[in-house]
Amino acid sequence: MRRGVAFYIGTPDEVAIGRNPRLLSTTDRLYLDHAATTPVLPEAREAMGRALETWANPSSPHADGRAARAALEQARRTIAEALGWRHDVILTSGASEAIQIVAARAKVGRRIVGPTEHDAVVAAMGPDAELLPVDGEGLVDLAALEEALAAGPALVAVQLVNNETGVIQPIDRIFELVRRSGSLLLADCAQAAGKIALPDADFIAVSGHKFGGPPGAGALLIADLSTLEPSGGQERGYRRGTENLPAAAGMAAALSGRAFASTMPRLESLRNRLEQEIERAGGIVIAQGAPRIATIGAYALPGVASASQLVQLDLAGISVSAGSACSSGSMKPSRVLGAMRVADPVAASTIRVSFGPSTSEADVDRFLAEWSKIVSRAKAEAA
Repeated sequence: MRRGVAFYIGTPDEVAIGRNPRLLSTTDRLYLDHAATTPVLPEAREAMGRALETWANPSSPHADGRAARAALEQARRTIAEALGWRHDVILTSGASEAIQIVAARAKVGRRIVGPTEHDAVVAAMGPDAELLPVDGEGLVDLAALEEALAAGPALVAVQLVNNETGVIQPIDRIFELVRRSGSLLLADCAQAAGKIALPDADFIAVSGHKFGGPPGAGALLIADLSTLEPSGGQERGYRRGTENLPAAAGMAAALSGRAFASTMPRLESLRNRLEQEIERAGGIVIAQGAPRIATIGAYALPGVASASQLVQLDLAGISVSAGSACSSGSMKPSRVLGAMRVADPVAASTIRVSFGPSTSEADVDRFLAEWSKIVSRAKAEAA
């Protein structure tokens, strides 16, 4: 049996004074928050360990530096091949930096962004960016996009897969409209890379820790470098800073292993079963009518606040979240659900469950058992 780290959980006051904490081991817990970050895969750890033996700076001209450069370029080629990308790959610290680079330096004047985009995208595009409406399923209003593009070339930022609901945007149709207007498309593919096929776009942002690579590693895929203003420094003059060879090697190995891609059909079956049981118990599946990725689902239990569900599940040793990991700690109303016009009581009772390659039927059974207990307690309190 694997030995896990033991730790206490309970309310902050209980933990602070040492009263009635529950002792759990990491091996006892069920992790269903892979959309926030997923465990680093063994092959990624091994690749990083090997890369750490090549300690030279890849930008140094001596033999040691050239060896590091060769390893870095091999990782870059592997990333491109695994993602089916035939153009340039700029290595970054993650999707957020990739998005920031494009938002700040794309060679078009206007910015257009969807209201359900990740907070990092909204912040990078700036307060003057035009907001596109979405429908009740979270899909971009294509007629509104076409009208916005008629005003002149712009950088349009749209997620392929929404990080809170799993909704998949019709990126191919969006790209047709963008290209026809002489504009540029930035596709945030942090939740899609390594799981489903990536679309055609001018820029694509990916994040290593979403598919089993290390945190602090990502990439910006660029169809045409001339559409982006260079900044000088490394990465062909498009990103300053010493290249992180171990992180790039780990990300490349994670993509090559296809841990997520090979399990997507099984995960879709698991998610379908989960949602059938959630609906049977009186829960609501958010954006049920939209195309959605198999790894992310948002579920509401009207009458039981998201925070209450998270605490009860956490005490039972199950990790889920309420929307984006970047904002769930604040427990603010979800901007994504608000843009979809989800009723406030439903939005306030929504949690996100997200799967990883190792998620099993037993895991789904365990979650459903604990979630059903929450439902039963809520009914008893309301009686």
